[in-house]
Amino acid sequence: MNAVASPQNLSPVTSDEIDLVQLISALWKQKVLIVAVTALVGFIGLIYALLATPYYSVQSVLRPAAIKDLDELNHLGIYKLSPKQALVQVGAALDSYDNRLGFFRDNQHLFADLAQPGRSLEQTFEIFNDEAFKLLQPDPKKAEGATTPFVGIQLTYPESINGVDVVNGFVQYSLSSVRQQIAADLETLIGNRLNQLESQMDAARANYEASKEIKIAKLSEADALKRVQLNDELAALRQQLKTRRDNRINQLDEAIRIAISLGITKPTTPSSLGAAQITSQGSVIRTEVNNQQIPLYFMGSEALEAERKALSVRRSDDFTEPRIAEIARELKLLEHNRQIEALNSRENEDLFLKDLAGWREEAARLRAMQLDTDSLKLVSIDQSAVEPSRPIKPRKALIVVLALVLGGMLGLFIALIRNLRRPAPTA
Repeated sequence: MNAVASPQNLSPVTSDEIDLVQLISALWKQKVLIVAVTALVGFIGLIYALLATPYYSVQSVLRPAAIKDLDELNHLGIYKLSPKQALVQVGAALDSYDNRLGFFRDNQHLFADLAQPGRSLEQTFEIFNDEAFKLLQPDPKKAEGATTPFVGIQLTYPESINGVDVVNGFVQYSLSSVRQQIAADLETLIGNRLNQLESQMDAARANYEASKEIKIAKLSEADALKRVQLNDELAALRQQLKTRRDNRINQLDEAIRIAISLGITKPTTPSSLGAAQITSQGSVIRTEVNNQQIPLYFMGSEALEAERKALSVRRSDDFTEPRIAEIARELKLLEHNRQIEALNSRENEDLFLKDLAGWREEAARLRAMQLDTDSLKLVSIDQSAVEPSRPIKPRKALIVVLALVLGGMLGLFIALIRNLRRPAPTA
């Protein structure tokens, strides 16, 4: 017979399940603790929100300038800058670390409260630059033309800093920096163009000198050649005349011998020579028609001897040839080349340089070129920095709400821990 178990021999039944009713009841019993922790953390959050350094945010937005604002610069003809290009240059200056550091160095009174012992000027600026400045630009993901081009600078700064003066001053500093860069570029371009013009004029002068020397050499060579040719021609003509005179003397010698042998002392004709033997009465009129050249000895020995004597004592035959006088005239003209003399007598040879007038005109225009870059309007300031109405951080209401939420969670957590550590009641 089995024995019946008594109630004292039964073991208590345990369960891992949490009784929500009991848990809520246990937490409700600790509501004072939860409220106290929540209030304490909320109070701490409130104190932090009230004591935390407020930070403000200001910004300045720039847009492209009007075309007329850059017309004077573009009208110079050596520097082209469109409104979009000017905006890009200004944006690059706003984003330039070196430009920001330069503004920081030149305006240290605006950042006096940032200085800390043990930090150099560059270290202080680097920390401030990383946290404070932000460049504003159109979203590159948007299609081109969907938004108007702009560039801007945003500054987040503590209450001790005059952010409005920093942003507006930095924008003006960047504009001045770009203007100085444009002025320097313009000066460099003008200087380079002037040097180029000087080089072109020097090259033209050298080319002119070489061309003049070549021309003078050609003219001198042509004159020398012509002089030699004329002297050769003159010598040939004189030799020809001398040979002709010698031949004439020989002809005269032969004719004189024939005339003496025929007894012709006076000039006569073949018909007269034959008629001397015929006697007739009365007056006779003779007419002789002959198309052949009469032999020289019919001139008579006296005339022939006189001519031979004259030819024998002649010292020059130049007067018998007109060409010799022409050669003498040409040789006389060749003694002085007036074109060479004119080339050598030029005092201002620059006047004969090709394109010199245009180069000088351009050089004079470049030297007289003046542009007041300080008044050059590179961009249009669409929005200047103005004093903000409230700080962007700390957001006090949000901090207090988050503190209360965290306090409530912390209070519940503490209450749960206390409840779990409380010993379980005995049956």
